[in-house]
Amino acid sequence: MFNRHRIGQMVLAYTVLALITSGACAAQQDTAVDSLANETDRTAAAVIAVDHHWEQAEENGDSSWLDGMLMADYRSVGTAGTFASKAAIVSHAAHNHDAQSMKQKAAEWHKTHPVEESVTMHGDTAILSFLSASPETKGRIYSSDIFVYVDGHWHALYSQHNAVGKD
Repeated sequence: MFNRHRIGQMVLAYTVLALITSGACAAQQDTAVDSLANETDRTAAAVIAVDHHWEQAEENGDSSWLDGMLMADYRSVGTAGTFASKAAIVSHAAHNHDAQSMKQKAAEWHKTHPVEESVTMHGDTAILSFLSASPETKGRIYSSDIFVYVDGHWHALYSQHNAVGKD
C-alpha cells in the first residue's frame, strides 16, 4: 500500500526524469531552429517543440498547459515499473515553485548524459525517443514519449523511462 509521502516521492522522481529527458536535446539544439517549429504542425519538429514546451511547463508550474497537452488517460512509467498519472503530474507542476533548482539539476544531468532525439511518425501517432549519445551506452534509450495528433494539436499519451547504464 502506498502512502502520500511515497507517492509524492515517485511523482517528483518521474518529473525530474521527464524534465531531464525531455530537455536533453533542447540544450543541444540551436534555439533559432526551435523558435521556427510550430507546435500544431504534423511534423517531427512540432513533436519536439511540444516536448520542449512540456519541459518548460513543468519547470514553470504551467499546469493549465499541461492539463490540455496530456491526454486524459496519460501514464508515465518509471524505471521501477510504477506509474504516474496525468493528475499527479499536473498537480506536481502546479506546486513547482523552484524552477531554477529543477533547471540546474537538469543542466547538470545533461552534461554527463548526452542525448540524441529520434522521432518516428505513423499517421497521427509519433514516438519521441531519447537515445544515449555517451560512448559507453550509445544508442540505448533513456525514455520515449508517445504523442497523438488530435484536434490540431499533439497530445502526450504515454511515457516510458529506462535506467540506461545501470545494469
